[in-house]
Amino acid sequence: MIGYLLAGAALLALLTVILVTRWKTARLIGRLDAMLTAAIDGDFSEKKFNESQLSALESRLARYLTVSAQSARNLRQQKDQISTLVSDISHQTKTPVANLRLYAQLLEEQPLTAQGQDCVQAISGQAEKLQALIEALVKTSRLETGILSLHPQPGEIAPVVERAAAQFLPGASEKGITLVKGDTAGSAVFDAKWTEEAICNLLDNAVKYTPNGGKVTVGVRNYELFSAIWVSDTGPGIEETEQARIFSRFYRASGAYQAEGVGIGLYLTRQIAEKQGGYVKVESRLGAGSRFFLFLPK
Repeated sequence: MIGYLLAGAALLALLTVILVTRWKTARLIGRLDAMLTAAIDGDFSEKKFNESQLSALESRLARYLTVSAQSARNLRQQKDQISTLVSDISHQTKTPVANLRLYAQLLEEQPLTAQGQDCVQAISGQAEKLQALIEALVKTSRLETGILSLHPQPGEIAPVVERAAAQFLPGASEKGITLVKGDTAGSAVFDAKWTEEAICNLLDNAVKYTPNGGKVTVGVRNYELFSAIWVSDTGPGIEETEQARIFSRFYRASGAYQAEGVGIGLYLTRQIAEKQGGYVKVESRLGAGSRFFLFLPK
């Protein structure tokens, strides 16, 4: 009888320990959940000041949040400084670049030797390249810092694609490239102005890297959640190891060194896509051309 009583007491004690442990664990998890929720909401503060593990955890979390907040402020300040610097550079170089282009035009009207004409064309081309680079840097900087914001609205994609393609028809014809428009029917939620800018970047790359006699095609493909504007070319293609990097700022593929450009167009296109809740991707094989996709949410 005594044995049964002892066994029952031991079992009761064990159940009590289990219940107390579970209660403490549940309370600890609840407190941790409250701490994380407060951290996410931005109003976390230490509530325990003792030698317990929970108090030590609160202290470490508070220090981490403080450091993270300071890092975020520093990053924001750096971006603002870069944006200001780029704007200042743009403002200060506007007049010199305009003068370079003007003087190049005046020189073209003068009787020059063949070598002189080549030099004038080189000056004019470099001035235009510098102007395009500055404009791209300003756009990218303002998008990154939020100075310029996109305003996506539901709309039809076809008119935007038509306007973008029309800008590149003359240049494509001059190179002997066929610019074809496929099916452009579709709708999405997008900023028409900036989306046109992104399509122009894709078309500019396609025309630039497609050899004479090649073909560039632009169209729209519709999916359940997205509409994709695609641009394909018959250029040299991109190595698989480089496809993930071509959307980085200033990155140029190893086979692109002979073509004009500074490697910012695709980066800007990616920024525009992401600001609208979309994304970009590429399909390419060496010697078989490339196809770029700009996905926009419906």
